[in-house]
Amino acid sequence: MDHSAVLALYDRDLRERATPDGPGARIERSGTVVRQVADAQGWNGVLWSALDRAGADRAIQDEIAYFTGLGRAFEWKLYGHDRPADLGARLGAAGFRAEPEETLLVAETGRLALDAEPPAGIRLAQAADAAGVELVVAVHEKAFGTDGTRLRHRLLARLAADPGTVVAVVALAGDEPVSAARLELVPGTAFAGLWGGGTAEGWRGRGIYRALVAHRARVAAAHGYRYLQVDASAMSRPILQRLGFQALSTTTPYLYGS
Repeated sequence: MDHSAVLALYDRDLRERATPDGPGARIERSGTVVRQVADAQGWNGVLWSALDRAGADRAIQDEIAYFTGLGRAFEWKLYGHDRPADLGARLGAAGFRAEPEETLLVAETGRLALDAEPPAGIRLAQAADAAGVELVVAVHEKAFGTDGTRLRHRLLARLAADPGTVVAVVALAGDEPVSAARLELVPGTAFAGLWGGGTAEGWRGRGIYRALVAHRARVAAAHGYRYLQVDASAMSRPILQRLGFQALSTTTPYLYGS
């Protein structure tokens, strides 16, 4: 893989030319900043910027004023290769708080190891309706210890408005949901994204997460997507790299507001 070329394609198609990630959201460009604006349950934030040292602080203040004027908390999604090099420090000085850094991993679907199957006693099911979404949310809350209200809202809205662009999968042990994840297909690009992968404590280390990755990769390949991308935590990164994913950059959420 040509890392520089794929990263440039990623920046262009998924950031600079981003499309809304759900119904009711919109993409706006303000000078050298691209942002998404959604309702209070959706994702609001800065996706891409082309800033220099002279204009960075002014741009940061403009985005704070814009989103607070809408009454929205928001995220500035900062990548390790973004400029200026001290943009993270500038965001911190402006009142943003940094979440844990993740690694941007990308793989060519045609080169991935896709033969991983769920372990004995585990079956995978697609969550295509409200009942399925509740299973995904239940796993999310158990695996991450966070409230799943926003995830429920976004998944239900996406499945209702544009079901062909999202595939949610849950791993079941009998009737108990123990792991879940989703695949987001981005029409008009070469990229599909892996999101929300999580396994309940007590079920980790059995190969369930790996099976969910392989399942979603097969779906992406069947839809003709050349690349899979994921923001990987320190826990999932080794698993994904063993499957064939390669690190292209890092990404850090900088949050502003409650």
